[in-house]
Amino acid sequence: MRVLVTGGVRSGKSHHAETLLRQEARVTYVAPGPDETEEPDPDWARRLAAHRERRPATWTTVETTDLATALAESDEAVLVDCLGTWLTRTIDRRALWEAPVEEVTAVVRHEVAGLVAALERSQPVVLVTNEVGLGVVPAHRSGRLFRDLLGEVNREVATACEEVHLVVSGRVLVL
Repeated sequence: MRVLVTGGVRSGKSHHAETLLRQEARVTYVAPGPDETEEPDPDWARRLAAHRERRPATWTTVETTDLATALAESDEAVLVDCLGTWLTRTIDRRALWEAPVEEVTAVVRHEVAGLVAALERSQPVVLVTNEVGLGVVPAHRSGRLFRDLLGEVNREVATACEEVHLVVSGRVLVL
């Protein structure tokens, strides 16, 4: 089972993704947030703590942006939350926000290809992402770059999944 869960901010995506794996004895929860080289982010730490509190004790958390390796190294179900954060960290880590679009796109496509290849596994995987591009065009280049790239990431990952679930206001639509 490979499922991509998408939707707007605070729509209930993470909660829904977690319910898809409740029957699993063990789950690796991959959180692609700040790494050890960055200043601590208290908001990120609070969000991660809240997620840990509502999950079963048998779930482990791995904080990494190397999603392909995290999937390859886990022999249990995996929940990745979320691809929007992963994309941001991928661009941040390489300081590509001001780079030519073609350069950033090439890096992201390479990383996504590795992720899609790693999704070919027998254990369940649920990936959470943000749905972007349904509203106002961002005023800043970084916002437009993020929107365009995440749309492409979502499309590529969705092709490697059996199902895509859209969460809107806590309601789930299986696409």
